[in-house]
Amino acid sequence: MNTLEVRQAVPAPVPAPVDAPVDGRSARWEAHREERRRALIKAARRAIHRLGFDASMEDIATRAGTSKSVFYRYFGDKAGLRQAVGKVVIGQMQDTIVAAGRTARTPREGLVNMVAAYLQMAETSPNVYTFVTSPFDAGPLPEGDLTGFFDAVTAMISEPLRDLLGDPDSPLLGYWPTAAIGLVRTAGELWLKTPASAAKPDHAAMAEQIAAWLFDGVAQQVSPAPRSIVHPLQAEGTP
Repeated sequence: MNTLEVRQAVPAPVPAPVDAPVDGRSARWEAHREERRRALIKAARRAIHRLGFDASMEDIATRAGTSKSVFYRYFGDKAGLRQAVGKVVIGQMQDTIVAAGRTARTPREGLVNMVAAYLQMAETSPNVYTFVTSPFDAGPLPEGDLTGFFDAVTAMISEPLRDLLGDPDSPLLGYWPTAAIGLVRTAGELWLKTPASAAKPDHAAMAEQIAAWLFDGVAQQVSPAPRSIVHPLQAEGTP
């Protein structure tokens, strides 16, 4: 019986890929385009700060000293501009809040510092803050930017809370920080919309008040009702 010897072909070595030569003109154009985009975002922020969160693309472009078509070319539409501005603004807010939290010596002080930083930055330009956080005719901010911002703040609050609960594995750990962020954002945005007056607290006092609500609760800040007051559901003569 003849044995057939099967010889496997040895594949020829594949030459290493050669990097395509870099097109200097293309690289320079991309760098110019990115620089121009950053300048337009900065100009848009200034325009929105002056004109209001509901300013039109045409008004924003005019204030920025360019045409509406330029903004459409770089951002697509108003929702695209909003996403681009939001990414920059929210990134700066998050960096500031993280830095503020690191200066604290206690969990409560950390919360006060973070809330104060958040309120102060939002107060610096409420029109820009509203532009990047509230839905309007351009549609809601794409998922991820604002959600990621508040998720990061929630995570920062969770860390010191582990020490307060005494149980890092407690199922309650996730509830309080999430609820706290809801209170911070809701109270903070209501505070932003409140007209300036002698009765309106500044951002530092408001941060202290929000921290008191979260750490101490409302009961400790409310005087107990006098014993002589009869409950409205209690019948007369009933002990």
